Amino acid sequence: MAAKSKTQGRDPELQHEEGVAMAIDATRAVNTETHMSLLKAIKVYPKAVGWSVLLSTAVVMEGFDLSLINSFFAYTSFRQQYGEIQPDALNGYVSERFGYKKVMIASLLALTGFIFIPFFSRNLPTLLVGFILQGVPWGIFQTLTTAYASEVCPTALRAYLTTYVNLCWVIGQLIGSGVLRGLLGRTDEWSYRIPYALQWMWPIPLVVGIAFAPESPWWLVRRGRISDARDALRRLTSSEKDEQFDIDEQIALIVKTNEMEMAMTEGTSYLDCFRGVNLRRTEIACLTWGLQILCGSAFMGYSAFFLEQAGLDTANAFDLTMGQYALGFVGVLCSWWLIGRFGRRSIYLAGLVCSNVLVLVIALVGIAPRTNTAANWSIGALILVYTFMYDMTVGPVCYSIVSEISSTRLRAKSVVLARTFYNLVGLVNNIITPRMFNPSAWNWGTKSGFFWTGICALCVLWAYFRLPEPKGRTYAELDKLFELRVSARKFASAHIDPFEAETETEKRKLEEMQPEVQEVH
Repeated sequence: MAAKSKTQGRDPELQHEEGVAMAIDATRAVNTETHMSLLKAIKVYPKAVGWSVLLSTAVVMEGFDLSLINSFFAYTSFRQQYGEIQPDALNGYVSERFGYKKVMIASLLALTGFIFIPFFSRNLPTLLVGFILQGVPWGIFQTLTTAYASEVCPTALRAYLTTYVNLCWVIGQLIGSGVLRGLLGRTDEWSYRIPYALQWMWPIPLVVGIAFAPESPWWLVRRGRISDARDALRRLTSSEKDEQFDIDEQIALIVKTNEMEMAMTEGTSYLDCFRGVNLRRTEIACLTWGLQILCGSAFMGYSAFFLEQAGLDTANAFDLTMGQYALGFVGVLCSWWLIGRFGRRSIYLAGLVCSNVLVLVIALVGIAPRTNTAANWSIGALILVYTFMYDMTVGPVCYSIVSEISSTRLRAKSVVLARTFYNLVGLVNNIITPRMFNPSAWNWGTKSGFFWTGICALCVLWAYFRLPEPKGRTYAELDKLFELRVSARKFASAHIDPFEAETETEKRKLEEMQPEVQEVH
């Protein structure tokens, strides 16, 4: 509303001329951004890379914490104390209202206090309350860092910085499993209280660093603070590294993209995520994240507990789990090589197909009796292969797709909805998976792979027909592709002009002033 009020009462002809000039600048910015190489993008946006990496490091905490929760199933002292353990929506509102930076700092401070609850808990209800309260900042870290990374960097860096969020998750899991393996010899309560206490080493250093971070220019434009957006972009870039890069043109691109999305969808509420073309974008974001679980990753998430039930002793189960996360780390690094050469859709779809094959093989090997040592170790090896493949494809690429596919005005809410769907699928998964693996419940064991094979096959079908290719597209181009309802399988080859001139006068001026960019791509 603030942006509209500034234009009231002004000369219509002057506004029209300014609109033409901004369209020209935006078109130049599209041309510059889509032709910017990875190396050039790093040179121009080095500070954006640094700030994005800093904020994403908060996800290491979530990976660490959830690694503890899942792995404690295999901890004897934990089971003796607590027995068998069978809200991301807030972020969409507060981050859009107060900005990414303030919400991130508030969440880190809140988490510092919430850690006291599980650390001092003596019973399962208190522990559950602690986990629920910690889940609020965890959810904010997961969704906010992804949105921030996608907004502060150009197209060439977008996939790398958003998939880095997944790398942080893997790093946290690796640290968590290493801590638990080191304390495996302890049989007292400190075997699980020490890992809880280690969570306090993260928040304060991150708060200090994030306090100096610039706000997202896209968020500032959405709030009508164009001058502040320009200042933030200056802090994120080193414009002198590229003579073709112009901050004013980049701001024009952000403003014109925001105006385009306002024309398509006036509101920015959660309900608007389910209206018009945004319904399709919400579907893609939600299922892309949900499929991370539905492709059979339960074998990986509960690996220590699962491997124990498969016949390995606790020490070997944790050793393999550490190896699993180390391979996951390498897998994410390999995904960056793939992202530079193949599309997001191709990598994600290939990962789902490989997942389908691997869970089927795990199920077939699991037919052997538990006394078969070779079969038990083979299952462990297959889980390692699955982890490497997953963290090279479905795991990291999901973050890139979810952040790219949503409109910029609804990004925070779209990412929140996607993560909420992921959590709902995860809730069901966390209810049925322990029952599948536990010999005192359903006792499916490795044969649960047959169930996940069927589910994963459905995931492959959905991805083939519904998942588009966002690689190399600016947000304005993606908006236009969705507005034109282009088929998912034709996204990569479609040629569009995101700022098609609305009048013959604008067309002539664009042709006279910049004939070399009459058509993007």
